[in-house]
Amino acid sequence: MEFWFSEMHTPDVKLSIRVDKQLYSGQSSFQRIDVFESPEFGRFLTLDGYMMLTERDEFIYHEMITHVPMAVHPGARRVLVVGAGDGGVVRELAKYDGIEQIDMVEIDEQVVEVCKKYLPQTAGRLKDPRVRIYYEDGLRFIRSREDLYDLIIVDSTDPFGPGEGLFTKEFYGNCYRALTEDGIMVNQHESPFYGEDAKACRRAHKRIVDSFPISRVYQAHIPTYPSGHWLFGFASKKYHPIHDLRGEDWKRLGIETRYYTPKLHEGAFCLPAYVEQLLLSVEQET
Repeated sequence: MEFWFSEMHTPDVKLSIRVDKQLYSGQSSFQRIDVFESPEFGRFLTLDGYMMLTERDEFIYHEMITHVPMAVHPGARRVLVVGAGDGGVVRELAKYDGIEQIDMVEIDEQVVEVCKKYLPQTAGRLKDPRVRIYYEDGLRFIRSREDLYDLIIVDSTDPFGPGEGLFTKEFYGNCYRALTEDGIMVNQHESPFYGEDAKACRRAHKRIVDSFPISRVYQAHIPTYPSGHWLFGFASKKYHPIHDLRGEDWKRLGIETRYYTPKLHEGAFCLPAYVEQLLLSVEQET
């Protein structure tokens, strides 16, 4: 008998992956956590039945949410990561010797413990001495921080359930205050392709544009996410993601990547016409 994991992307579309076995299933105070083993994508993590990452393609997401801002601001010393209980963002940040402090705020400690045990490929750098983990709500945590971080990476789940508060205007405004005068915020920005996802994308973009003087969107192809077309938001007080890209400086750091390059960085901000129109319609409302 064959077993399959299926995630509904719309009422009429679903992604299905054949599963060899289920490695873990549990219910935390916030959500259901499952880890599966598959022949095509290796181990993968789901929360409340929604795909979070797979061993096969997680490097795309984690490299693009981390190295894009670091190549613009390679002098970042203090970084806040909101969410990211799987440890993938911390793994990428840990490649930078110049980073002195990585604060990670994750609401669900059980997610972190499960990933340490079953997904060491992503969670293997959570014990880095520069990392401090706070198990609390990101929205509450950020309220008391001001002029502290050079970079904030918001690696949240989708805009419902435990991650809902990380898509609000209050949260983005608090991130602005928590950043230093040349700070950058990067967030996962949902997919622009399916209708409901596009609405969430527009809402998030509207609130970020209202909070930051510089706000741009870039893209990556992530096979296991809805439609495979995924967006990220780049918001800054000072730096433009293309004009201020320090690609040669970044290359001299010798960071090993499988997806990100400075050349790709520039191309990632060249968006399809339908996405440009989607975002422009929001920007014209401000």
